Amino acid sequence: MRLAHLRARDREVVMGLRGVLAMAAAVALLPVTAPGAQARPVAGPGLAVASVVDTAPGVGGHDRRLAGEALRADLRGERFYFVMPDRFANGDPRNDRGGANDPDRLKTGYDPADKSFYHGGDLPGLRSKLDYLDGMGITALWMTPMFANQWVQGSGADTSAGYHGYWTTDFTRLDPHFGTTEDMRALIRDAHRRGIKVFFDIVANHTADIIDYAEGGQDYISTGASPYLDAQGNVVDIKAAAGKPGFPELDPATSFPYTPVVRPGPPKKVPDWLNDPALYHNRGDSTFSGESNEYGDFAGLDDLMTENPRVVEGMKRIFTHWIDTLGIDGYRVDTVKHVNMEFWRALAPHVRAYAKSRGKRDFFVFGEVYDSSAANTSRYTTEGRMQATLDFPFQSGALDFLSGKGSARLAEVLTDDDRYTDADSNASSLPTFLGNHDMGRMAWMLRAAGIPEEQLLDRLKLGNALMYLWRGNPVVYYGDEQGFAGGGGDKLARQSMFGSKTPEFAGERLIGSDRTGAVDNFDTSHPLYRQLADLARFVDRDRVWAEGNQTLRHSQGDVLAFSRSTKNDQREHLVVANSGAAAATVEVPASSRAYRAEFPGRGPVRSRPTARCG
Repeated sequence: MRLAHLRARDREVVMGLRGVLAMAAAVALLPVTAPGAQARPVAGPGLAVASVVDTAPGVGGHDRRLAGEALRADLRGERFYFVMPDRFANGDPRNDRGGANDPDRLKTGYDPADKSFYHGGDLPGLRSKLDYLDGMGITALWMTPMFANQWVQGSGADTSAGYHGYWTTDFTRLDPHFGTTEDMRALIRDAHRRGIKVFFDIVANHTADIIDYAEGGQDYISTGASPYLDAQGNVVDIKAAAGKPGFPELDPATSFPYTPVVRPGPPKKVPDWLNDPALYHNRGDSTFSGESNEYGDFAGLDDLMTENPRVVEGMKRIFTHWIDTLGIDGYRVDTVKHVNMEFWRALAPHVRAYAKSRGKRDFFVFGEVYDSSAANTSRYTTEGRMQATLDFPFQSGALDFLSGKGSARLAEVLTDDDRYTDADSNASSLPTFLGNHDMGRMAWMLRAAGIPEEQLLDRLKLGNALMYLWRGNPVVYYGDEQGFAGGGGDKLARQSMFGSKTPEFAGERLIGSDRTGAVDNFDTSHPLYRQLADLARFVDRDRVWAEGNQTLRHSQGDVLAFSRSTKNDQREHLVVANSGAAAATVEVPASSRAYRAEFPGRGPVRSRPTARCG
């Protein structure tokens, strides 16, 4: 993937650029001509970056006041690395079975030959690879949940282990499969020395599956069919009562459509208030529609009644405890859209204020709202008062763009950015990403869309470049920098970075490399690792990529153009991308007359230029 960073001096420029398939050219020409002149499409990169060095003719000094700044209260321009520690690096084999000596995988959860069980990655291993992350330009580390888990759940073919961390039993200690609190302190200390922030993944929606129903069923029962009842038998609307004083007492024996029964024996949940069955919804498995989105068990996991103020206060204590204990820099919050809005309005500002009182002025809380519509994701930053949500709309638009479905969806993402704007947040802080541990990796999605193998590397590079130049905080999913693709979403997208014993992972041939998953893959010469390191250095040269406002300039067919600008800089930095196989000639509104190449090498300013980039 090649980038051309050019500076422009024209009101409108006509740009010809070859599509993504021609990005292997050693030296590419990008013609830029004045309005009305003829532009000839030529072989070149799929993406060009340009910046204006002076304002257009007729613009007076007083017009500079029109270039204002959007609110920038939260993190922006951080480069996240999202890692599943169990699958990253095994620094201490002694904790592979969580401290147990029993070889039975159903008791320890450890089986590196099975994609559904613990593989042995841990905090010492992650700490040993901080130089690897630093070399790629990573500035923030986001780990899947580290808390003590139910090690094994399910039965028969559905048996699986809690290697991912989302089946919490004890919110007050770390899972011994990953290491000790001292291991975490050492990791955070060393990360901070390198300027890398550390973020915890945490779940407020549910806990591990410890509660059964006496009736034996799991089908969701609606409040219309069986409403909640208080101790006196009166109907209770918990949604209407949420966030208000005097929340009614519910009796586990009479108030719920199912009678909750806590499974005997270990593990007990910690803190102890989590063992009260009256603090759960107890309505059966969610159908992920209607009220069950918030009231239903997530595939059997015990769904907390987050409308109850006891749950709100308990979660406030959990979230703030780890700020004091470890000095972390923020949280990514799981399954946000499955929790009522009143809960987030109470929790998110409280955690942020608490962190600020402890000297963490830039503490950052962002949530997972698994939805590609900005109309839905933005509600949790405006109504819910979270600082940001993961940018699933960007991921959806990028997938369309990279898989040959045109630029319209990605353009729509920008036009929807105003939905996030309110008194204390906007789209500038959204974490952007291309794939993750649930939906799968972008490489696999492109394969599924029919993209030929010989195009995958170039298209992944184009996706990385867009993500790093877009507003927000780019997130690299671990292993993407080594060409991991996987065979699907969920478990099939959770390969080990160290030599895998899992057949599906060991046999995978990586994109951009002749290596497989059977060996350690921390190759700093991999073309995707090198590209991400180059992008990090490039965006660090100019604060416009972290702080600049973003404006859509053009969207037609396979070509997208947008600009970034800041008040102090007074320049428009123009990005033009073509994901098609064919050359394209487009007219793009700009604010100056000439361009100067800036990336990867700087060149002279020309009045009717053809800018050379390599």
